[in-house]
Amino acid sequence: MSEAQQDERPSLTLTAHPLQRVGAYALASLGKAPSPERLPTDGFDEAIKTLTKHAVSAALVRDTKSEHGFWLKASMSFFPNSKMNHPSNSKRDDEEIRTAIQMWRRKPEIGVWPEAACVLCGRAAVGFYGKVDVPLAESHLYRNSTPRGHLGMALCWPCLCSFYALPYGCHMTGGPSIALHSWDERFMARTVSRRVERNRQLIAIGRPDSQAILAKEVVALQALRHHEDRLTAGVDLLVFSNNNQGQTLEIQSMDQPLAEWLRRSARQPSRRQGFPALLRAHSTSGRPGIVGLARNAFRSPELIVGACAHYLAGHLHRGVIRADAADLAELTFSLVTEVMRMNQKEIDEIKAAGAQVAAWLAAENSAGKLREFNATLKDQKRMRHWLMRRNVDALLSPVPGVDGPLITDDQFQLLFDPEVEQAWFHRQLMVVSVVRQLHERGFAPADRAEVVADLAAEEEDNPDDIAYMKGEES
Repeated sequence: MSEAQQDERPSLTLTAHPLQRVGAYALASLGKAPSPERLPTDGFDEAIKTLTKHAVSAALVRDTKSEHGFWLKASMSFFPNSKMNHPSNSKRDDEEIRTAIQMWRRKPEIGVWPEAACVLCGRAAVGFYGKVDVPLAESHLYRNSTPRGHLGMALCWPCLCSFYALPYGCHMTGGPSIALHSWDERFMARTVSRRVERNRQLIAIGRPDSQAILAKEVVALQALRHHEDRLTAGVDLLVFSNNNQGQTLEIQSMDQPLAEWLRRSARQPSRRQGFPALLRAHSTSGRPGIVGLARNAFRSPELIVGACAHYLAGHLHRGVIRADAADLAELTFSLVTEVMRMNQKEIDEIKAAGAQVAAWLAAENSAGKLREFNATLKDQKRMRHWLMRRNVDALLSPVPGVDGPLITDDQFQLLFDPEVEQAWFHRQLMVVSVVRQLHERGFAPADRAEVVADLAAEEEDNPDDIAYMKGEES
């Protein structure tokens, strides 16, 4: 294939390689194009000039520990022992370093191209490239797989340049870098573009971001918080390093339903009012709620419901219902419906059971009775006994607002049958339902007044959670 024929094709192509895709979007952003496929030749060339200029500036710093050495230090996790950060640079003058980097980042002459196709897109490769140019990882899906004697993967010029632009689309820490990937192209375009804009500032000054990343998983939630459109695919969090101590890769994935639920819950007015309570439910004395929520979202989504149930039950032992109970309960049930795809009939049964228990507690109008119910939450046998006793009480002495048995046989089976795998989860949901119903009924017995004044000071939001709700990024 001639060079002219090669240039007739689109200059940049998205492939199936997640890191190439992140780099391609970064390259498009640097070339001021809305997407990789729409990056014109002059935009592509301008982007490469920017990459080269920044590489030269970093290399001329020479010392990673200097005041402006951050980009140079970060480059060692992407391009170790390259012309940009080679140990010999300390002995070279500026012009030697500049020339070496310009040669490194120059498109090879067609006469030296190998008779091979790019392993990512199939176009004519301009050479074989390995660790110095292409971040590799432990997974066999990302390792080089070429015959002995070759330097690495056969790559065309646009795909190679995508890897050169990859750092601009990542959260750089100076150690392992964090990249977000999705098959939702609008999400990729906007998320990477935002990151490129920020990284250009950091690379220009040679310093790390003044705001530390709270946790790697939070990076994904911040991106979802800023995405305006419905998400059509899941989100992968890739934490990787290509330094000389060995390539590492950690991948965490979030499916589309959960990612979209988090995005909508943080943005839509109808749900957003409950999101601060969701963060409070995941907050601890030494950790903001956004960290706990992000980790549960990636590692164990079902724990989100457990955290909400635990939070809502947090003051029951004092006979108090939290002021944010209804909003958080609404979010919790939307999660089990939209994300966990729980059977709607089972949800209705659990809600009905919660409504009956709440009606009985409201009729008693006693903080003491609420505390009595709370004492059963950690012991299924005790809860079962308590409900059976209340069932008998309600049948022998009808309670206003309680129609029929407190708990039906079908509901007992959902909550306590050992053959029901998710019985423990159903009990958590029933607690959420009870608290929600009590809140909607305005449950406020006289004997709970003494604890109300103490609660405001205990429920101050973490500053990092407040910043997240305002859309501020770390």
